[in-house]
Amino acid sequence: MTVTYLQQAFGDGLAELSGEGKTERIHYIAAAHSERWSDPEEKIRAAFWAELIYKYGYLPERIAFEVTVPRRIPSDKADLVIYGEHDEERKSPWLVIECKRADISDAEFAQAIEQACGNRASLGANYCGVVAGMTRRFLRFDNKFPPGERERNLMTDVPRRYGHPPEWRFYKNLPGQDLSAVPREELRAAIRKCHQTLWEGGRRSPIAAFGEFCKIVFVKHRDEKNPDREDGKPYAFQRGDGETSERLAARIHRLYKDEQELEPDVFTDKINLDPPVLAQCVEHLESISLDRTELDTKGVAFEEFMGGFFKGDFGQYFTPREIIAFAVEVLNPERGQRGLDPAGGSGGFLLYSLDHVRRAADRRFPRRDSDARQSRDHFIYWHDFAERNLFGIEINEELARVAKMNMIIHDDGHTNIVGHDALDFFERPKDADGKPRGENRPYLYDCNDKLRAGKFDLILTNPPFGSVVKRTEKSEGYLEQFDLRNYIGKSTTGTEPDESAKGENDAKRGTKVVKDRTSIKTEILFLERVHSFLKPGTGRVAIVLPDGILTNSSLQGVRDWLLEHFQLLAVVSLPQFAFAHYDAGVKASVVFLRRLKNGEIVPDDAPIFMALAENIGYDATGRKTFKVTVECETPEKEKVEIQSCDLFDYRVYYEWSTANPKKPQWSERHREIIPDTGLVAQWQAFQKDPDRFFV
Repeated sequence: MTVTYLQQAFGDGLAELSGEGKTERIHYIAAAHSERWSDPEEKIRAAFWAELIYKYGYLPERIAFEVTVPRRIPSDKADLVIYGEHDEERKSPWLVIECKRADISDAEFAQAIEQACGNRASLGANYCGVVAGMTRRFLRFDNKFPPGERERNLMTDVPRRYGHPPEWRFYKNLPGQDLSAVPREELRAAIRKCHQTLWEGGRRSPIAAFGEFCKIVFVKHRDEKNPDREDGKPYAFQRGDGETSERLAARIHRLYKDEQELEPDVFTDKINLDPPVLAQCVEHLESISLDRTELDTKGVAFEEFMGGFFKGDFGQYFTPREIIAFAVEVLNPERGQRGLDPAGGSGGFLLYSLDHVRRAADRRFPRRDSDARQSRDHFIYWHDFAERNLFGIEINEELARVAKMNMIIHDDGHTNIVGHDALDFFERPKDADGKPRGENRPYLYDCNDKLRAGKFDLILTNPPFGSVVKRTEKSEGYLEQFDLRNYIGKSTTGTEPDESAKGENDAKRGTKVVKDRTSIKTEILFLERVHSFLKPGTGRVAIVLPDGILTNSSLQGVRDWLLEHFQLLAVVSLPQFAFAHYDAGVKASVVFLRRLKNGEIVPDDAPIFMALAENIGYDATGRKTFKVTVECETPEKEKVEIQSCDLFDYRVYYEWSTANPKKPQWSERHREIIPDTGLVAQWQAFQKDPDRFFV
């Protein structure tokens, strides 16, 4: 376990804690100063004070706390002041620091900069800065820079032991100057601050802000993994000494453009941010190593952030994670199988499929730090699955970018996600004589030549409900490519009155109703497109469907088409509120199907697994409803819980967090589904012996 600088200071007797709870205090021995330890700013100051000593080499005797600032209001004091190397009487301030909470806003951070600069001017120091968690900014003032300068005098870091400011702050594999992994709270704080910066107080829509965030994370991640960077060389994703926001932005744009050229279908448009905004985001993220931070930490932090982001206005794009996890457990993806989500959204089904295969790799190749081959085999096992066998299609370009970013954070596979309409033609339509017709634009095969019909083992998807595809809005022949249009009555689109009682009666009897259809609901078209993608005979799908498809009499024709083309394996009914807190209140079920071979007929007595899930882990407001059992606990250190719902049980690992000193609490580190629990276990038992499920 890595020892922090502050822990080292406690161990060396430079600081100590006394008291408990609200009365607990920290004592800085050399400075003869003490403060209330429950203050969140004090924890930031203590950590940076220890860093000044152990990382930057300053003597504890030269660091003062709460220094009165002359010529300013009487109560104004500087948080930390470093005095000159030989200034035993501490009369010549050298560096002035303001320490703030990690979660302060950009406006508060800018105000803190002005406070630090004012204190520096009054005290006559050469340098000043603000430390707010991982976001830091340091400025120098000498004969070259006037008191009002805030850009050209920016320093990358505090000078070491009264030396000169370094040209860069972070260097690859250079001890003490490399990027480091971070705990979940710090990563969450950095992500939150980035999104706040990008949102710009409402100037940019939440989804546009999130799209820009994805581009920045993409550049950051690729910069860390750049194989051409030699050891000891500086990273490019950071602000250099004296570098203006315009120069920094220009470099980030170049990095992004280089990556676009290498993978033109990852991100198609440019970064659309003003230089100061982009520079602020770089400062929030530059010290974090996304590559070294644990996968669980990244996964939980980004998933929580995205879960909150997609509630409300964008809820229709987000499938609750409990439902995704359940579908993945039932289909049980294997590394040799090819999987697809044709309505990919933010990539949830793909990520959980990847995690499922990664857990299989954990069991097959238990990782040991001393066994490089074992570690390499483990990586290849799951990474090949991500890179070669996981595919996603998302019509919304912004969401496709989110999914790609999500896959990047989870260690790649993102190039198999395309921003396109999954209901589009597989390839350019042709006339009767075989010549291509229509406009010259990309189709599914053009986007990714592996997106071919009949080639996928598994599909996991939650297609959009309720919207209608109109012929007038699509290209010639778009609706005509779907056979299902011949099985539904006019009333099923929800946009046209039923003009024929005979048509309604025919639909109820399942007779083909051949009409010149002008519009069809998307969920109906997705059923046929899913069938097209699956391998005949073996391909399986888990699909979330509105209950209307399963029960409405006017959709009997659709059900007849389904039973002609699929074997119905299972139907798990979800509560009315399953999508309510994502602003989508449609009653739905998860339906599991297998594509039939040509000419295959399913016996009438083939068993079908039917289940009703009432407790799915959350309620209509999003509040968790798991039944919780504490498996083991070490107070204020670590805890393991079993969280149970109808779908399955989780084993959840927690660690004690004091990130918020006013409210220390358990922080989730990792969760995993316990095999053979809940409806997943029932399904597995049903597959082995369905007879005992029938009375």
